[in-house]
Amino acid sequence: MATMKDIAKLSGVSRGTVDRVLNHRGVVSPDTRKKVLEIAKLLDYHPNRAGIALAAQKKKLKTGVLLSGPGNPFFDEVMDGLNHRLAELSIYGCSVVEKRIPFDPSLQLEAMDELLRQNIHGLILSPCNDAAVRTKINALRESGIPCVTVNTDLPDSGRIAYVGSDYYRCGQTAAGLLNLITGGRAVVGIVTGSHRVLCHEERINGFTDYLRNKCPGIHVSDIIENDDDDDKSYRLLSALLKRRADISALYFTAAGVHGGCRAILNASLTCAPKVVTFDAVPSTRRMIECGVISATICQQPREQGARSLSILTDYLLTGKLPEQTLHHMDLSIRIRENL
Repeated sequence: MATMKDIAKLSGVSRGTVDRVLNHRGVVSPDTRKKVLEIAKLLDYHPNRAGIALAAQKKKLKTGVLLSGPGNPFFDEVMDGLNHRLAELSIYGCSVVEKRIPFDPSLQLEAMDELLRQNIHGLILSPCNDAAVRTKINALRESGIPCVTVNTDLPDSGRIAYVGSDYYRCGQTAAGLLNLITGGRAVVGIVTGSHRVLCHEERINGFTDYLRNKCPGIHVSDIIENDDDDDKSYRLLSALLKRRADISALYFTAAGVHGGCRAILNASLTCAPKVVTFDAVPSTRRMIECGVISATICQQPREQGARSLSILTDYLLTGKLPEQTLHHMDLSIRIRENL
């Protein structure tokens, strides 16, 4: 079995340098880090688990978690799953520092810096689709602080893994559902969270591509952006329903669903639109039960949180990258009859 001493000898560096690379301690040049990791992989190095636990307890691993909120119930469920996994990792002395902010690049960058000042060893985040955020993730990776993206991704960044749904496929699934529900004829309004969030954009792209190719009788009239805010969702959708009396279906790509449903209930509509959403947070469940929402697509938020922490912690403890970078959740469809 290969040892750190073997890796040090072949790498031409000290055992202490190998220890810093494999255990993410201190500063090591990118070239040296790359060489040590490549040789460790070549030798199929596997650290002793008992030794890992002991080293981790001394190190007191701290993970930063940066999610949307406050007031976003989906990410409350992500944190539930993450905290449940954190309890299972108590033997390693792990802790979590959580921050919840709106999807805004400048706020996200400020929050990342604030978490760094708290000496985190790794970061789990739901990133804005922004060049500066991408650059920041790359810089963190180079400095030895790995990132895992959750629920939405920056695929061309230096993150070590993404955990969440295949959001283009989510959009296709939503379009297929509306095609079934409406009999293939509808005018659709899309209510999205933010054009700065890749998963929201790709859910629109998957949806509209599917309609264009397979549903000639369904047309998109408008796309409104609510910033995942229920009050803004209510105001914008109320105005849209008043302006476009021909809308017969609505597609929500993200949060702000409860506010949008209030707008539907308060509008003077001859016929209520068919509604497809994501996730089964309590307010969405209530709207399904009373018939406002036709169907919702679920994407395992608790598993997203739990798996993100598992991947990041395993890398911090062993230095071994995950075997796959994309961890897609299975989708499930909920209607009133199977809630």
